[in-house]
Amino acid sequence: MFIYLCKKIAIPGNVRLRCISWNKDQGFIACGGEDGLLKVLKLEAQSDEAKIKGLAAPSNLSVNQNLEGHSGSVQVVTWNEQYQKLTTSDQNGLIIVWMFYKGAWYEEMINNRNKSVVRSMSWNADGQKICIVYEDGAVIVGSVDGNRIWGKDLKGSHLCHVAWSADSKVLLFGLANGEIHIYDSQGNFIVKMKLSCLVNLAGTFSIAGIHWYHGTEGYVEPDCPCLAVCYDNGRCQIMRDENDHNPVLIDTGMNVICIQWNHCGSVLAVAGTVKTTSQDKDVNIVQFYTPFGEHLRTLKVPGKQMLAVSWEGSGLKIALAVDSYIYFANIRPDYKWGYCSNTVVYAYTRPDRPEYCVVFWDTKNNDKYVKYVKSLISITTHGDFCVLATKADENQPQEEHETESIGATYVLVLCNSIGTPLDPKYIDIGPLFVTMTKTHVIAASKEAFYIWQYRVAKKLTAMEINQVARTRREDRERIYHIDDNPTGSADGHLDYSRAIEGTRDPICAITASDKILLVGRESGTLQRYSLPSVAIVQKYTLNCRPHHLSLNCNSSRAAIIDLSGVLTFFDLDTRVVDSTGQQVVGEQLKLERRDVWDMKWAKDNPDLFAMMEKTRMYVFRNLDPEEPIQTSGYICNFEDLEIKSVLLDEILKNPEHPNKDYIINFEIRSLRDSRALIEKVGIEESSQFIEDNPHPRLWRLLAEAALQKLDLQTAEQAFVRCKDYQGIKFVKRLGNLQSESMKQAEVAAYFSRFEEAERMYLNMDRRDLAIGLRVKLGDRFRVLQLLKTGTGDADDALLEQAHNAIGDYFADRQKWLNAVPYYVQGQNQERLAECYYMLEDYQGLENLANSLPENNKLLPDIAYMFVRVGMCEQAVSAFLKCNRPKDAVDTCVHLNQWNKAVELAQTHNMKEIGSLLAQYASHLLEKNKILDAIELYRKANYFFEAAKLMFKIADEEAKKRTKPLRVKKLYVLSALLMEKCHEQMQNTQRGKVKGKSSETASALAGLLEEDVLSLTDRFADNAWRGAEAYHFFILAQRQLYKGSVDAALKTALHLRDYEDIIPAVEIYSLLAVCACANRAFDICSKAFVKLESLDTLRPEQRQQYEDLALEIFTRHCPKSNNKSDLDDVLESGKEKLPVCVATGEPILEYRFWMCSVCKHCMKTKETSNYKFCPLCHSTV
Repeated sequence: MFIYLCKKIAIPGNVRLRCISWNKDQGFIACGGEDGLLKVLKLEAQSDEAKIKGLAAPSNLSVNQNLEGHSGSVQVVTWNEQYQKLTTSDQNGLIIVWMFYKGAWYEEMINNRNKSVVRSMSWNADGQKICIVYEDGAVIVGSVDGNRIWGKDLKGSHLCHVAWSADSKVLLFGLANGEIHIYDSQGNFIVKMKLSCLVNLAGTFSIAGIHWYHGTEGYVEPDCPCLAVCYDNGRCQIMRDENDHNPVLIDTGMNVICIQWNHCGSVLAVAGTVKTTSQDKDVNIVQFYTPFGEHLRTLKVPGKQMLAVSWEGSGLKIALAVDSYIYFANIRPDYKWGYCSNTVVYAYTRPDRPEYCVVFWDTKNNDKYVKYVKSLISITTHGDFCVLATKADENQPQEEHETESIGATYVLVLCNSIGTPLDPKYIDIGPLFVTMTKTHVIAASKEAFYIWQYRVAKKLTAMEINQVARTRREDRERIYHIDDNPTGSADGHLDYSRAIEGTRDPICAITASDKILLVGRESGTLQRYSLPSVAIVQKYTLNCRPHHLSLNCNSSRAAIIDLSGVLTFFDLDTRVVDSTGQQVVGEQLKLERRDVWDMKWAKDNPDLFAMMEKTRMYVFRNLDPEEPIQTSGYICNFEDLEIKSVLLDEILKNPEHPNKDYIINFEIRSLRDSRALIEKVGIEESSQFIEDNPHPRLWRLLAEAALQKLDLQTAEQAFVRCKDYQGIKFVKRLGNLQSESMKQAEVAAYFSRFEEAERMYLNMDRRDLAIGLRVKLGDRFRVLQLLKTGTGDADDALLEQAHNAIGDYFADRQKWLNAVPYYVQGQNQERLAECYYMLEDYQGLENLANSLPENNKLLPDIAYMFVRVGMCEQAVSAFLKCNRPKDAVDTCVHLNQWNKAVELAQTHNMKEIGSLLAQYASHLLEKNKILDAIELYRKANYFFEAAKLMFKIADEEAKKRTKPLRVKKLYVLSALLMEKCHEQMQNTQRGKVKGKSSETASALAGLLEEDVLSLTDRFADNAWRGAEAYHFFILAQRQLYKGSVDAALKTALHLRDYEDIIPAVEIYSLLAVCACANRAFDICSKAFVKLESLDTLRPEQRQQYEDLALEIFTRHCPKSNNKSDLDDVLESGKEKLPVCVATGEPILEYRFWMCSVCKHCMKTKETSNYKFCPLCHSTV
């Protein structure tokens, strides 16, 4: 930062001032002095024109009011900005609260305790409470409306200072003996503050000031020190909070009178006096420090005694109460900013975020890109890129290739002009000074400097990028200690252990060009290194300690600004003879300027530079100044005899909405003179002046003036002199035109006077040229207007292009709804589909798909759009329309529309239907939808798979011991599916085999396939076995309950063949019951023997069977006398007789009925009783 005195206001009557306070929001300045003096002043607000000049605007007073009410010396003044109130107190203890009403200040409340003097008053952060401390120890806390909240008398304590915490929960009371006590907001004592700055000091010291910054404008860094405590002996400590045991300690080396933070807590002003060695009197000075104790500047202030200091709300001015005067000093802050590729990059803090808000403002297009950066240290720019230097985030892990040292604490982030990070580098030295060229970034601490040869991807191919990524770090990154003497060979590898070694002569400034690097040291030594091979070339001795260094465009001359703002120049290559008679390289030039805070060399002339001196800009050519320009802008760029300046002060008042009015272009005198000569004298005379003062910009100016007058010969010569090939071609083209009006129209278009050029074309009836002009400009709306005024086939094509271009204009800005009608008129179906999709207008998209012809190349894209939003039917329709059935099936599978997928696969005879069915079936089985899977296989004629699943269900139901009739039905269904499978196989084989023996061969092939099935699955051999088991099981019980015990026994006997399907315990239990009921005790005995021998019974069950058998067979002998002829046949017959499924009896007759479906038999006499087969329920 740079500071200088700019204005002095004298108090009438030479009344000495005692206090001063600047209202941060409204800009009022209250100053109190002896004899009851109390004045409220306000500097005149800047007009829009004055804002362009910034601080250079006149600072007249717009308010100057004396407030009457105090009789004694006014000692304390404090503002309540939120409620626009002023609170003052005098030596008699009188307190007055003033209010602002209709442009003037009036008394609102008065309070006089009449016991003691008020030493300090402080409003809390939200302006709701005020704390007043009296010298005798009394404390009063009141509300903004004048009510007393609480009071306390700290007996034995002489109070002199008070401060609120930012959250209004803590109060600090400063005592006359130097102690600081911490209280809560209700007046309860908590603890004494630890005063680290007074350690090892004997005696008592009075407190010069306590100021607690409340964070209203954010913090420069997370966990930033914000509570400043300073003593009259110059010792100061800056704390993060009231309990900080590791504060920042400062010894200012002066007698301190008061302290105050600026508006954003980034600078602490410490005002006081210091004794000079040459003079006996004290000198008033103000020291400026960062929150981390770094000294920034010292301001000497004239006068005998300075008693108060106060910052302006924007931090750009500071008011000093000295004797009977108010001095104002302007401050030029060291903003974190830069300029690259028409983009102003600046950073500011916000109260709602801990990070810096970095804005990349494109001044050409007025676009703004914002990124948030933690612990930002500096912004450095060059060309199209910028480097953000930050502290490394401890919580963010570093990648191995980023750093070899695990504890890297700083990051250099290379960004482009819209803030996109391109390449971060982690380093272990603090980047206090950073500069960059088009190939290198150089960062320096006080002891060492780090050089990084950066590359940007846009200039490299993909292969080269990979090669760069693989190269070792040492190839592009080096580090050197300031005391080393590198030779340019393979030294400078990344050895941070050497970099952190101390030095007696620290680095204080650096700068670089494409050829050389200059490093300034505190002793005044200037070390010159070559680039890119870093070798020390020369050491120069300066007459000052450099604070800012800058090289001209050919690296022949360096500009040096020291801490006091003195600008000097050093010629690097001149050889001179020194006082000892030896020839040395380098010469200090005689030009010296004071109060300089910014300077910039011209990019295209080594003898041109611009500098800021207080509120004036000077342009120097060959060290001769031009007349100054009133401004306070920061210089962005100096090129083509034009200086671009940015009013950062104005921008940062509202950083979220930068205004293009705050970017100012200044022309230097030679450009202004040339323009004036051309206007007043003429082209021929002006060309001689430009010949004497040649510059490409001046020749271009002459060429443009010659074009305006259609002096093509002079224009061509001027374009040749400024090496403008495009301009030469334009002049040649003009020379080929015959019409003067056509030439004038082309010149108007060349100078961007497009409306005038269009009007000329239309007057010449050359609408085609007017349209061509607007097409080149991309003004499609105007093209459309022009086209609608005429007719023709060519116009139809152009009209279509114009509609599509306007549609593209809206689509690029994501205004899809606006784009649709233009794409419709432009018949751009591809972009129209995209718009419908983005608008989620799927009906419109479907209508578009329906309107397209078959096999249109857009149909697959539309289909995939439907797929992405899950619209299966529309997607399938689109795929089928473009003859892509496989994609349609895949879509159905993807969207779980399996029925549709199978249907499509069958319709289009797709080979992969089997795998598709398997996928769908597995999908259904995963969801336990087995019946749906069976139905799927059945519909697809995959009867064997369906039967397998049905048998599985039947087996599971049988194990659950559910209703036998349900189990029978399931087995019947599975058997019916197997019958379908057999029939399908036979039909397939019949279709395959041709010739006379087709029937025999097909039957044989069918049987062979069935044999294969029977080997793979047990149920395929006899599909009806399960149905038979449960049929006879149910029939036997029905017969038993009906009383047909003989028939029930015969039926139950068949169940002995089905132990693998029905549990044996149920079979033999039923058999025992039927036998017992039929008094066939021999069969009953055998059934009991079987039951008692079953392994599946529990011991208690077996015991029950034994007890029951004992009870039966003690009464009845296990013999039967009812043996019939049938029994002999059944026992002696080797082949099994067919069984009637209606009665369960064996069929002995030769004539019987056989079911055509299940192939089971029934006695002929029983057929009249049944309409359906008793087993499979098919029609009789």
